[in-house]
Amino acid sequence: MKRAILMRLTSRLTDRKLAADRAIDRIELGGEMKTFSDLLEEVVTPGYCHHCAGCVSFCTAINYGALETGPDGEPRFVDKEKCIECGLCHMICPEVGELDQEIRTLTDWATPIGHVDRITIARSRDSQVRQRATDGGVVTSILLNQINSGRIDGAIVARQSGPLMRTPCMATTPGEILDAAGFSFETSYSMNLFSEEYSTYANSVQALAPMTAGSLEKVAFVGPPCQIKAIRKMKALGVLPADSITCLLGLFCAGNYVLGEKERAELARLGKFQWDDLKKINVKEDFMIHLKNGEIRHIRLEELDFMKRHACRFCNDYASEFADISFGGIGAEEGWTTAVIRSSAGEAFFSDAAEIALETFNDGKISELTPSVMDKIVRWSDMKKASAKTRRSS
Repeated sequence: MKRAILMRLTSRLTDRKLAADRAIDRIELGGEMKTFSDLLEEVVTPGYCHHCAGCVSFCTAINYGALETGPDGEPRFVDKEKCIECGLCHMICPEVGELDQEIRTLTDWATPIGHVDRITIARSRDSQVRQRATDGGVVTSILLNQINSGRIDGAIVARQSGPLMRTPCMATTPGEILDAAGFSFETSYSMNLFSEEYSTYANSVQALAPMTAGSLEKVAFVGPPCQIKAIRKMKALGVLPADSITCLLGLFCAGNYVLGEKERAELARLGKFQWDDLKKINVKEDFMIHLKNGEIRHIRLEELDFMKRHACRFCNDYASEFADISFGGIGAEEGWTTAVIRSSAGEAFFSDAAEIALETFNDGKISELTPSVMDKIVRWSDMKKASAKTRRSS
């Protein structure tokens, strides 16, 4: 029965040895198939769960309805009797080693930060995009170019929904993509909108839901490394709806932060600022507090461990190693974005936008800058890997 289920759930398999073949072979040989109960024991209970909702999104997509996301963001059974124990929810979890070799093969992964075709530094040509953007607005310009040209039907992004809060959404118009750009602390977000706790993390995988209806066939996905890895695993399996995602745009990630009342007070103390004076927050090689008067206050990231999300302490991927393109501010001057192009799909997305929507930093010397930028990315990646390894062994 499980073999039949796996064969029915997989779609458009290629001639490569994909994870679905491996899972089917294992079942036929009498191998163990771990289930959601194992996922609870191995990932959720120890606190490794990233709340990416990959397991829930997949279960919902195939209409089994066994899982849901709880109020705390963690996956849970909503109806255990509906669970057919196919094991795919366990396999696609980014914290589970299952399928790691498959996605490394599919992405031509290599040490130390995954496959790299080239590295460049760019920014949007559009001043409106740059004004809204956290860095150079490159991701926004790429998505705008793709949706305006009809190459994608939509993009899964995270838009600002309040002070220090982002919410995942499916953007299907240029206006919705532009609205998701950057992270600002506008005057419309007054202090009385603060709840007890905010988080800079948004579980964008749950925005896959509109794709299950089949109305969106070409979608780009923007997210941090944990979510990129979950989607890449789903794509390796060939399961719906991830097969409709045409490009994975990953973000460099030193960690996401929880900002409750105590954390906000401590952050203001460290940065020596008042929340009413805040314009926007950015993370590069340190935590940058942009004030309305133009000042920028810098806080070393190691000083902010007290407000880092628990699961982020155990994540070992800084550079979104399984993305088609990875983006971040590290290695780039203020107002510019570093882009690591990793695949033919990523190259197509970037090159299409570069012709009309992007400008490259110091174009004549970009090849000279690449080694130093690469060194910085590798250094930050190594630090995150070492920290995760230490925490897991303690």
